[in-house]
Amino acid sequence: MADNTETSTTADAATSSPATTLWVERTGTRRYTGRSSRGAEVLVGSESVEGVFTPGELLKIALAACSGMSSDFPLSRRLGESYDATIRVSGPPDRENEVYPQLDEVMELDLSELDEAARARLLTTVERAIDRVCTVGRTLKAGTSVTLSFQIDS
Repeated sequence: MADNTETSTTADAATSSPATTLWVERTGTRRYTGRSSRGAEVLVGSESVEGVFTPGELLKIALAACSGMSSDFPLSRRLGESYDATIRVSGPPDRENEVYPQLDEVMELDLSELDEAARARLLTTVERAIDRVCTVGRTLKAGTSVTLSFQIDS
């Protein structure tokens, strides 16, 4: 039996896609382009730079997008594939400590076709889905360690 498990694990590893590599490249003063090995790009910079997201804004967008993606299955199952949703996220920074002490999300949905009991059941299901699988939200709630190292070219 151990041989089957080992084979299965090896086969799973061989068929899984490689991890996406992420990096940022400096493109100017307080301006960067975030990139992924899958070809995605996002412009990042300070609040005074037009056309970019700040790192804090990206954190908030990541949270809102994660909540949306985590709730997609239960919502589409109940409302249909073409349901509309907007997730707004806000929270002012505490500049003295350079943290966001509170982030608030508001999910805007049209549930007018559901009675009150069906709405309550759906919203409970959505909250559970987000709490269970939204990696960004779970990480923020739990906290995480961050390490920094340097690679110096000589």
